[in-house]
Parts: sequence; structure tokens; C-alpha cells
Amino acid sequence: MPENKKKDALLPAYLVVGEDALKRDTVMKRLRARLSALGDLSFNSDEFAGETAAGESIVSACNTVPFASPVRLVEVRGADKLKKADAEALVAYLSSPSETTVLALVAEKLAKNTRLYKAVSVLGKSAIIDCTPLKRYELPKTVRAMATGHGVTLTEGAAVQLVELVGEDTIHLDNELKKIALAHRGTDAVNEHEIMGLVSRTAEVKPWEFVDAFSSRDTNKCLLYLGRMGSVSSHALLAMCTTRLRELVCAKAMATRGNARGVAAALKMPDWRCKNHAAWARAFSSEDLRNAFASARDTERAMKSGTDPDAAFLDWVLSVTTR
Repeated sequence: MPENKKKDALLPAYLVVGEDALKRDTVMKRLRARLSALGDLSFNSDEFAGETAAGESIVSACNTVPFASPVRLVEVRGADKLKKADAEALVAYLSSPSETTVLALVAEKLAKNTRLYKAVSVLGKSAIIDCTPLKRYELPKTVRAMATGHGVTLTEGAAVQLVELVGEDTIHLDNELKKIALAHRGTDAVNEHEIMGLVSRTAEVKPWEFVDAFSSRDTNKCLLYLGRMGSVSSHALLAMCTTRLRELVCAKAMATRGNARGVAAALKMPDWRCKNHAAWARAFSSEDLRNAFASARDTERAMKSGTDPDAAFLDWVLSVTTR
């Protein structure tokens, strides 16, 4: 068999794994399209939900002979939610899989040391299809590429703004891009102002985003972010902010010694995690930091003594960030 034929040959099973739902859906659409070109999938496909499916039923579907087609598809969504006994049934099946079935296991997370992961991985280099989400800083570039698929272009600022409003879920981002493409008029690129007018905020602010705003003493942003953090307690935020203050004390001390670049080593952090610490530390005097710690102690006591935690935390944030 020619080398390119071997590369194109279908494997008896694939594991489509990762938290990027759009990637997973795209992979499955492509696999379905490829199998549809070989025969009618309406007669030759089965779908199972991992939460409820029995391994015996999945194996039975895999061993079913295809009708008027050389191959059939068996898809298991939520394969990471299979019960242990059901997953073991698939492991046993994969030791000698049917030559006329493609088993697609779709999962958000499945550890590499599980027996099911290993059973699929031995089938070939392309058996594991990685759908790990992009890092947040990589998303705007991807969003701009996704937009062209819907017939519009986005400025860099518009892509950043869209991620800020919608979050990191690529399915949600793609749905918003569809709406934007329908509403956009003209051939100019969609800009930030248009995004603000067309897209509602659905993403909850991450705690680290608030702590970064706190570190830069941006009072307005802190107030804005606090209104968008319904699932994070004031107690947790206070702890995170005081941890950051300790880091800034270290950063200021290192700068005073003429070793501003040694912050990462002193804090035992990767460089990227403290790249802004020196700049943030410059926004505080040593007295500011001492007062922030003292008032944090008093705020924590008040929060534990019957004072409204949210109100006490807000007062503390305002006292620290207001210059």
C-alpha cells in the first residue's frame, strides 16, 4: 500500500479529547463527512451518551455489520463519564476491534494514564485528536480567523473585546460571530464600538482579572469587575488580594536592591506570572503597602464578626486603590 494511502486509512477508533467544544464538533463534522462519502450514515451510525450508556450496548453496536456501506460510525459523547465497567468493556473491544466500524469517543477530559486512553492510543499516532483550548492570549487571533469563515473581518481590538465580553468558550464565540456577520453592514472591518453595540456580556470576570485590576490601583475597573463576579466570595478575593500585596512587597524590595528582574526567582514563579509586578509595585509606596496589610487584617476581622462581607471588602478595596 502506498505511504499516503496508509496515512489516509481510517483507524478503528479515535479519541476526540479536550475542553474546546468547537474543536470537538469540528472534528466530528469532518469525520462524519468523510464516512458519509463512503456510504449512507443514516443507516450506519449509532450515538451514545457516556453518562447512561452500557459498555455492552456500545460494543454490540460496534460489531454490527454495516448496511450498503463499507463502514459504520459509533459515537460516544461524554466518554469520560463512562462507568468503570463500561469503559473496561470498550478496552476489551479495542484489543480486537471491528474492521468495518469507526468508534469515536468524545470527551472533555480523559487522563493519559487511564486504560481507555491507552487502548485507543496504541491504534495509531492519529488516534488521539487533541482539542485542548487555546490560551486566552491566543484567542483574539483565532477569533479573527473564525470571523472570515462567516464573511466578516474584525479589527484586533474588536477580537479582544469580543473575548472580553463572551469569554473563552469557542462555541459561544462562534455563535456571536454569526450574529455579528448578519448585523454588520458594509465592507469595513468590525471595530470595537460595533462589538460593544452588538454583543452583551455573558462572561463572568475571572478572579485573577480582578486581582490584576486591584494591583494596578484601577478603582473603576475593580468596581466594574466586582459586579460581574457572582460566584466568587469576598473572603476568597480578600485572600487573593493580600497574597498579591505580599508579592508586591517582594517586588518593591527587589527593585530597591537594584534587582528588579529577580522577582520571579524570589517568588519561585515563572517569569510570565510576574511580568507586571515591578510596574504594579511602583504604584504603591512602602507606607501604602503597610497600610493595606493592616487594613486587610481589620477587614477580615470585621467580615468574620457580623459585618456584611461584601460591603467590608468593597470599602477595603476603595481605601487601597484610591490614590
